[in-house]
Formats: sequence, structure tokens, C-alpha cells
Amino acid sequence: MEPYALLIAATLNAGTVLAIASLGLLINEKAGIVNLGAEGMMLCAAIAGFAAVVHTGSDTLGFVAGMLAGAVMAAVFGALVIWLNTNQYATGLALSLFGAGFSAFAGVSYVQEKMPERPGFAIPGLADIPFLGSALFKHHPLVYLTVLFAAALVWWLYRTRAGLVLRSVGERPESAHALGYPVRWIRFGAVLAGGALCGLAGAYISVVYTPLWVEGMVAGKGWIALALTTFATWRPARVLLGAYLFGGVTMLQFHLQGIGVDMPSQVLTMLPYVATIVVLALISRNPAWIRINMPASIGKPFYPGS
Repeated sequence: MEPYALLIAATLNAGTVLAIASLGLLINEKAGIVNLGAEGMMLCAAIAGFAAVVHTGSDTLGFVAGMLAGAVMAAVFGALVIWLNTNQYATGLALSLFGAGFSAFAGVSYVQEKMPERPGFAIPGLADIPFLGSALFKHHPLVYLTVLFAAALVWWLYRTRAGLVLRSVGERPESAHALGYPVRWIRFGAVLAGGALCGLAGAYISVVYTPLWVEGMVAGKGWIALALTTFATWRPARVLLGAYLFGGVTMLQFHLQGIGVDMPSQVLTMLPYVATIVVLALISRNPAWIRINMPASIGKPFYPGS
């Protein structure tokens, strides 16, 4: 039973990365902004977070550094697409390419660095329960905080006035503007929040998930996070479930290798990306369902007074 407990634990760990980034991108898209730069932001945040922990020994400062890196990159993206009305898709791709190159350059001197020893995490009492303790109660606190954040985001989006305003900006920005809401600033705030969460996901990768720095270590998770928002039809709870599903597929390859499944390692490595393509292909068979749930003004620029 222990290997299965470890598989569940690894699934939650891997899913947390995708959940944090996907929830950030969901906030962006609820406001009508598509940011394809998640991969680049996560890479820059990963090196920022890793460097901060190497020099300070504090996980908290590492997460803060990652969030700041993601927010700064998102601010540049937001200024370009919201006020200068550049194409959101092209700008996001440029941000992703920049992040990949800059993180590789900035991380050259950190490839061989090691973080200081840090204590393990476990919930007293619950961590000693057979099977469940290893599977559910020995995770970094951010794993549990991510679940709480997803629940809080559901409440905020659908039960508060601020959440209603954000959704209205993504649905009908002209109407929101006519009612006196600062559409551009609301969108900019959403972009900053999304960037900070992508940055937190990137820092989590280099500080907790795989505590080291290697060029390109995000390995496509930013793109999977983007796909997850569509897969979940822009619902936070579904994003969380989808993140754990894809996290399980990611970890399954290592579990299969561990139990001696005779299959080329390249095929097993492909599993998460094949799963992403299959899910998106299945969803795209029902475009009406996507249109019903998708923010009406997603990806469209807003011109005040037009």
C-alpha cells in the first residue's frame, strides 16, 4: 500500500503547481485577459525564488521573490495589452520566450548551488495514520493553502460585489465602464494577481517540488496550466480537480517505471502532454458549451469611449 500512498502524495504535490498557476490565469481570463506568458513568468519566478532561498535560507522569502518576479513581468504585459492595446496572444508569447531566455541567463551561476537543509513538514497526529498519513498529511503548508484559496476564490467570484465586478469586466467591459467602473485598472489588477500566482507556482517548483535550479525546469507546466482553465470551463473548483488529475498523470509515469512496466521512458514522459491534447480535443467537440461558460470579452481589447 505504501507505493500507492506515495503516488497520492506526489499527485497532490505536482497538482499544487498546476493549481496555483491555473487559478492565477483564471483570474486573468475572468477579467477578459489571456496571458500566454505563464511559462516564462514561472521560469523567472523559479530562479528568483531559488536564489532567494540560497542566500537567505527562508522559504517565505523565496515565495515572495517568486511572486514579485511574476508580478513585475505581468505588469509589463498588462501595460502593453491594456493601455497600448497590443495583441494579447503575441505579447504573451513574447513574454514566455523572454522568460525562458532571461531565466537561463540569470540562473547560470545557480546550476550547482544547493539550498540549506530545511525541516520536513507533517501535521502532528494525523501524519502517523497508516497510509493516509503518508498520502495526505506530510505536505508543505502551501498544498493545503492552495485548496483553501480555491474555495475562497469560488466565494469571492460568485458571492461578493468585487467578484461580480471582475466578471462583468470580462463579460461586458463597455457596460461596466458606463456604470463608472475603471475597466482598465480592474483588468490590470487581475493581471498582477495572476502574475503573482504564476510566480508563486514557479517558486514552488524550485523551492519545494524539485529543490534545485535547472534551465527550463518548468517543463511545459505553464502551458498545461493555460489548458486547464479551458478544461475547467473557468470554474475554480474544476481547476483544482483538473490540476490533481494532470498531476496524477504526471506522476504516473514515475510510478509505472518504479514497478517495472516495460515501456520506453520517452512514451511515459509524453503522458501529461498527450492527456492535455486529448482533453482539449474532447472539449472542443462541444463549442457551444465552451461559449456558454467562457467570458464573452476574453482576448478582446477595450477602448474607453468607443
